[in-house]
Amino acid sequence: MKKKIAFATCVQLGLSCIEEIYRIGGNLNLLITLKDDKAKKKSGRIYLDDIANEHRVPLLKIDNINDQEVLDALREHQIDWLFIIGWSQIARKQVLEAPTHGCIGMHPTLLPVGRGRAAIPWAIIKGLQETGVTMFKLDEGVDTGDIIGQDSISLNTHSTATELYKKVDQMHITLIEKYWNSIVNNNITLTKQNEADATEWPGRKPEDGEILSSMTMDEADKLIRAVTHPYPGSFYHSEENTLRIWSAKTSATNGEIVLKDGYLTPIDYEVEEKS
Repeated sequence: MKKKIAFATCVQLGLSCIEEIYRIGGNLNLLITLKDDKAKKKSGRIYLDDIANEHRVPLLKIDNINDQEVLDALREHQIDWLFIIGWSQIARKQVLEAPTHGCIGMHPTLLPVGRGRAAIPWAIIKGLQETGVTMFKLDEGVDTGDIIGQDSISLNTHSTATELYKKVDQMHITLIEKYWNSIVNNNITLTKQNEADATEWPGRKPEDGEILSSMTMDEADKLIRAVTHPYPGSFYHSEENTLRIWSAKTSATNGEIVLKDGYLTPIDYEVEEKS
């Protein structure tokens, strides 16, 4: 008997997965998202009203994934698997155990590398040549659960967050298509993560995007590429104003912003008044 599936998301990565599920002939029994006034500034924030209406699937809007109404809804709809994708709140044990078989998440790194937050910016800041997306069964840890499947994404010295986000989005779709039948037919193989290879990346805040004169050209270039759209962007405080920088070029000989070993010239930017 095919399983009853619920899906919780509030970002584009999750919506792309939901759209792919329906594209390949799958079905969902419950959609869960944040209330409309929550996380309005979250990168990639989306709403599920249209797709819920189109496919006539119940839509539950919540404050927190651990709320009692979530547990009640999972039991009422007799959910076997709950996808939680693009969700910043950590699901507690009660939620993880409410579906018959558990919960499934995705993380935009090749786990166990890069557990934690801000995986797309960090991959660029760290100068990685390869990252990826991992589908895994959620447990009480942060990105520590058994792996269902993963695939890699290549990076180069020009990769931006905009480009990587699109590739990560497409990889979510690819993994959904690849493993959907195994999930609904209860035929997945779980692989434990190798703790010896595990790394954890910390969260990032908008203020972490500041360009400083003490940075090298390489550091400034990576930061600008890492936090451009859909993220808040990098910025530079001059005496007169603040530049919000979406793209720039570096030079060892001349430019508008002096760096430790050269210069930076903004290409796509906005001028913001100093408060």
